Amino acid sequence: MATAQRELCDELQNVPLEDMPSGGCIECLEMGDTWVHLRYCVTCQETRCCDDSKNTHAREHGIAAGHPVIRSKEPGEAWAWCYEHGAGTRLAVSA
Repeated sequence: MATAQRELCDELQNVPLEDMPSGGCIECLEMGDTWVHLRYCVTCQETRCCDDSKNTHAREHGIAAGHPVIRSKEPGEAWAWCYEHGAGTRLAVSA
């Protein structure tokens, strides 16, 4: 059985694939706190913690700043998520 493929929102159509900087969640580091996974804001190129982290800085930043798209910074993961539309996509990045 074939499945219908959902069309991507405009925000996920052209996610930048540039190298992401090293480093952790900028807000957790300032607080002296920890995180579970890292996310990279494709709008302002800053790193924040994921929804599984107690501070959820990436989501809070995305909503407050109007920067809806993040990429995973986890090794081996190549995907992006749009907070505004609650949708994600895998990214074709070279290893």
